[in-house]
Amino acid sequence: MTDTTRREVLGWLAGLGAAGLLVPGTAGASTNVTALRGVTLVDATGTRPNTTIVLADNRVLAVGSRDLPLPRGCRTLDLAGKFVIPGLWDMHVHGAFLDRITLPLCLVNGVTGLREMWGSPPIYELRDKIERGEVLGPRLVVGSSIIDGPHSTLPGALIVATPDEGRQAVREAKTQGADFVKVYSYLDRPTLTAIADECARQDMTFAGHCSNHVPLGDASNLGQRTFEHMYGLPLATSTRETELRQAIAALPLDPADSFAWFKQVLDFEREAALSHSRSKAVRLANLLRRNGSALCPTMVAMRVYSSPADRYADDPRMRYTPSFYPDLWRDQLVRWAPVTPQEIRQQAEFLKRRMEQVAEMHAHGVEVLVGTDAGNPYSFAGFSVHDELELLVEAGLSPTDALRAGTRHAAIKPGAEANLVVLDGNPLTNIRNTQRIHTVLTRGRVFGPADRQRMLAEVEKAAQEPFPTVAKACC
Repeated sequence: MTDTTRREVLGWLAGLGAAGLLVPGTAGASTNVTALRGVTLVDATGTRPNTTIVLADNRVLAVGSRDLPLPRGCRTLDLAGKFVIPGLWDMHVHGAFLDRITLPLCLVNGVTGLREMWGSPPIYELRDKIERGEVLGPRLVVGSSIIDGPHSTLPGALIVATPDEGRQAVREAKTQGADFVKVYSYLDRPTLTAIADECARQDMTFAGHCSNHVPLGDASNLGQRTFEHMYGLPLATSTRETELRQAIAALPLDPADSFAWFKQVLDFEREAALSHSRSKAVRLANLLRRNGSALCPTMVAMRVYSSPADRYADDPRMRYTPSFYPDLWRDQLVRWAPVTPQEIRQQAEFLKRRMEQVAEMHAHGVEVLVGTDAGNPYSFAGFSVHDELELLVEAGLSPTDALRAGTRHAAIKPGAEANLVVLDGNPLTNIRNTQRIHTVLTRGRVFGPADRQRMLAEVEKAAQEPFPTVAKACC
């Protein structure tokens, strides 16, 4: 990191003024400029104490020493003893359509970017309104409708039964305005291959579940950008992979109860985790890294599904969720949650082994993303990003690496977007300190302690209002 000189600051201001981004006033006035003075900057490039960060609207104008000369009229926040990190991202979210709940909860928690994993035209419109400044919220990257078939556990998924239908689904996603294509668990190899080829033709990426019919490495070779929930990873690194895949291929599927088939596949994955091969893991990691494929493990969601159904029912953050969520989440967990003591032990061990495998992949250079599956049982918009960071460290990542994953390796430097989170504690000594948020800065706004408390109160009130019936339930 290098200091920004006063001349460089004035040069930036001149450019902003020429672009009409500064409020008109006397020469040199800078009413849209804010300085954070005396902070410790923590980003992907390292740590820098006693730093001043200057912001103009939603851009970083300057980064320098504590005594960096500031423009006249600059709003200065003296934040000695505080730590500043880039805004966090949640790379697996459902529920952006609950805009009065999801969006402010994310901002309050320092989450300034979301990847919405089940898109629709209203969410594409919301994304565009946010970018136009008509709605306050995190940056949204929005997927297509979930593409699955010929069977699916999901009501409302876009079902495709042939490669041609898969191609058409990609073209429709492009036309509707999706940023990427979301694929799911039941797609067969010919259809997934067709989807991958059409995505390349349409200059789109695809991401989602590892198909239960296509090994993770093969899907990566097809171009799948991210793999969610750790699905497919235990099989791909097992010495019994061939045997277990043959069992999956022979497994009967009742279209009237496709979840039973999915649950049985998960049991085969649990068996696979017991025969983990480090050499296979290294080969897979090298392939994923070479292909640019990343893992989005959503450990916080998988922890819920691996636990007794009522373990998190009394979480105090429930007051920030819509009033229909308790019943919806309870019903969703009926067929997921372990019940007997043996099932509970098995699922806890399975989760532990999968978390360790994610850390192993990361150690071999595979990119790991922070995602929560927010909108699913006891994964809370905004809040659960911090839970996921903590679980990544528990799995074996360092706080530094977990924070890099959570900020998508962002650097706080001149010209970068000014999505910043001010913390009361050092996240590198204790990752839980990402929860000790003092102030959030995004989209040219400063949300201090009082603002954040007001926003939480407004969300709590909105959560008690009636909502239309929601049928979507996914992960």
